[in-house]
Amino acid sequence: MTAVFRRLLLLRHAQADRPPHTRDYDRPLSPVGEQEADEIGGYLAQENLLPELALVSGSLRTRTTWSLVQKRLPSLVPAIFEDRIYEAHPSVLLETLHGVSSEPSTILLVGHNPGLHLLALQLVGRGGRTAYSRLRQEFPPAGLAVIDFEVAQWSRVSGQSGALERFAVTKS
Repeated sequence: MTAVFRRLLLLRHAQADRPPHTRDYDRPLSPVGEQEADEIGGYLAQENLLPELALVSGSLRTRTTWSLVQKRLPSLVPAIFEDRIYEAHPSVLLETLHGVSSEPSTILLVGHNPGLHLLALQLVGRGGRTAYSRLRQEFPPAGLAVIDFEVAQWSRVSGQSGALERFAVTKS
């Protein structure tokens, strides 16, 4: 029997600005954040880490991060903007992932810390020591965790079942 793989790309939004009198949900990216989003989008394209579906928090900084990343990808990727992802607990993020059909084999989830970081740590059961050590320390803005699963359906993704393929951060 041939193994079936699913790849999850967890991307924290790029660096956000903190303008006065702006609610958290509406915070824009900083100029550095715009560079970070562009850079990580270029990295995804260069490394052929191409999602078939993007699940994106509805906040302004995640939507803008996704927009800048999408511009660097070679083809248009369908995106679902989901307010449940906004500052969600890892269990909500996993539940959102479980709700995706089995058709897309690679999903990009653009979200927030601490939930995204905790989800990555919860899902990874194996992987390179250096990448895992870096992931354990922090999940910085525009950080990208690439986690592979040997499952046929997203609903089968569970704790410690993933292999951390890489953990990438921008140079910005």
